[in-house]
Amino acid sequence: MPDHDDPGRPFFHRPVELRRQPGGHHRLERDTAVADPTRSPVRIERTAAVSILPVTVPFAQPTERRPPFRFSAFARVWFSDTDAQGIVYYGRYLPYFDHARVEYHRQLGLFGMGRGEREFVMRASHVVYEAPAVFDDLLEIFIRTKRIGTTSVTSECAAYRVEDDALMCTAEQTMVLVDIAERRPISVSKEYRRAVAEFEGAGLEAVA
Repeated sequence: MPDHDDPGRPFFHRPVELRRQPGGHHRLERDTAVADPTRSPVRIERTAAVSILPVTVPFAQPTERRPPFRFSAFARVWFSDTDAQGIVYYGRYLPYFDHARVEYHRQLGLFGMGRGEREFVMRASHVVYEAPAVFDDLLEIFIRTKRIGTTSVTSECAAYRVEDDALMCTAEQTMVLVDIAERRPISVSKEYRRAVAEFEGAGLEAVA
């Protein structure tokens, strides 16, 4: 059963409520399921003790909120993402970062470019864990392209919990473009370089 109150609406596009806390941060208002004997067995009730700003959490979006990052995607922590300690298993952050990178490429019109003939493969991934996320946390995954080499692209990622704006995890990952048939590195195309450079601006380190 979908975990939202409107089965016909995509999960990441349902309305949620953010409250501005001291210091300018936002806190996510969660839905609370309560029993109601006069109606259906369970109804959804939102608490609202102070004035709030209703917003919609997008699936992914360009953003200027956290420079030098200019793009972010959202991910919900599912129960299957957690381990015996009840926190997100460390290896699960890599799929979160993969998700953000796919949406970043989609935003720039690069998703699927050369699919089947040339693909990026992971060369190196350095991950630092800052705090534990738990089941049902909503994470905002920021991503940026830091450097484009001759055959490689290096990205920086950072996962923040939306509710309290706490940093969960960071990563620096380098991917190499390879020819699938020959399994050898090939040069990153001019089209790819141009699209990323136009989006990232002066923060991008590029090798001609």
